[in-house]
Amino acid sequence: MNLQDKSSRFLSLIESNKGIIYKVTNLYCKDFEDRKDLVQEIILQLWKSFENYNERFKHSTWIYKIALNVSISFYRKESRRKEISNPFSDGIFNVMDIQQDGESGANIALLECFISELRELDKALVLLYLEEKSQKEISEIIGISETNVATKIARIKVLLKQKFSLLKKE
Repeated sequence: MNLQDKSSRFLSLIESNKGIIYKVTNLYCKDFEDRKDLVQEIILQLWKSFENYNERFKHSTWIYKIALNVSISFYRKESRRKEISNPFSDGIFNVMDIQQDGESGANIALLECFISELRELDKALVLLYLEEKSQKEISEIIGISETNVATKIARIKVLLKQKFSLLKKE
């Protein structure tokens, strides 16, 4: 395949799956400028690995895998940098930044806040779970067994339910 065809196929793939990239970057970056940098880094890594794409996986699985790996690395690097420059930095989501209406909007904002407090791998699991990916797909994207996926998701659900129930008691 010549470079023109490769570029055209790649751009089409990115255009049809850009929502995945945006969801992942929004989960791992609060700052708009950081999100722009992360989007660029994800697209660069997708381009670098485009020739090695394994056709046995869906495009979305391949994109999630790369986007999550790049985002987790980016998040860790940024967290270390910000700890040094600002030891009191906010979490990934700031509830006040989220514009939601009514009680369900408040619950969504709280859920996003609780998710932001999870470890990097757990955030990725929740994102894929909320995207209604199967345990098999999540397993392929994250690189852990399907049984481990099910166990971790069950534990995360319990943790999130506990956080909500503690809030309701207050």
